[in-house]
Amino acid sequence: MTATGTAPIRITGSLAIDPEEIQESFVRAAGPGGQHVNTTSTAVQLRFDVRRSPSLPDDVRQRLERLAGRRLTRDGVLVLVAQGQRSQLRNREEALARLVDLIREATYKPAPRVKTKVSRAAKRRRVDDKKRHGAVKSLRKARRSDD
Repeated sequence: MTATGTAPIRITGSLAIDPEEIQESFVRAAGPGGQHVNTTSTAVQLRFDVRRSPSLPDDVRQRLERLAGRRLTRDGVLVLVAQGQRSQLRNREEALARLVDLIREATYKPAPRVKTKVSRAAKRRRVDDKKRHGAVKSLRKARRSDD
């Protein structure tokens, strides 16, 4: 089943995805819940093809694949399952919100690592500490007596 609606789903001010790119299927939820759970398919399995999505820039796509982890299939399809609510509608909303949050997190570029150098004072402190520690250890040595 494909998500319905014509309005694009806004991720950020400059990024939106087409609802047609999202597929939903409904399955029976696991766990306790009595007769209601046994008769209705309220859990939602949301599928979003990350690798073939025309809406995602390449850098966002790469970060999203890294963030998705085990939720990403070998074919590059992101699978999210929402089954915490008793209603199909609320599970759909939860799954979609999780997808939007994940994509939004992937839009943030990590800050580049700045190489730093150990200061001369820090090196001096380290050597002084080693000397002090060595002096303490040398006091622990058994003294030979000249009896």
